[in-house]
Amino acid sequence: MLSPFYQDEFVEAGCDEAGRGCLAGPVFAAAVILPKNFKHKLLTDSKQLKEEDRYKLRKLIEKKALAFAVAQVDHQEIDRINILNASFLAMHRALDQLSIKPGFVIVDGNRFKKYGELPHACIVKGDGKYYSIAAASILAKTYRDDYMHNIASLHPEYDWASNKGYPTIKHREAVIKLGFSPFHRKTFRVTDPQLDLFAQVEEDLDSAMAV
Repeated sequence: MLSPFYQDEFVEAGCDEAGRGCLAGPVFAAAVILPKNFKHKLLTDSKQLKEEDRYKLRKLIEKKALAFAVAQVDHQEIDRINILNASFLAMHRALDQLSIKPGFVIVDGNRFKKYGELPHACIVKGDGKYYSIAAASILAKTYRDDYMHNIASLHPEYDWASNKGYPTIKHREAVIKLGFSPFHRKTFRVTDPQLDLFAQVEEDLDSAMAV
């Protein structure tokens, strides 16, 4: 069971992002303020849930939350300021849009750029520890998935309907063969999946010889 709050002195917002490791598309972030008595046995880190459960929970979160907001930073801005700063900016933009202003922010991960004068706490694997961060992870993930589904038909060769822009073998092979689309992050390195395979084989051989 997740915890409701990190602290109870101030109104608390949970923040998380989705799409940081993708080769294409924006990074999305969400900020969520939940009621004091909110709880749900299914709510946890979005990566641990089935897609259909994420969308069911999104409806519940949007209905029950005291305030929520979703924001994005596109691929071009990611290339300009780097993905770490883009992730912080997306979370700041989500916080900007909240109809209720929080007095404290909790963020998934170990780094965050301070939002104004608000105190905050970074929590490693926070999306599996606190309801508001888990809720933010679900909103960020589902809204980003919706975006990638919407543009998938424009470039079916990259299989975004399936991989959502993440660096799967098929996605990387398509980029190596066809080059970048207008939606790709140009500063992201795309490695040949075959090189990954060879590297793993060499690592396995080295480990076997060391025994």
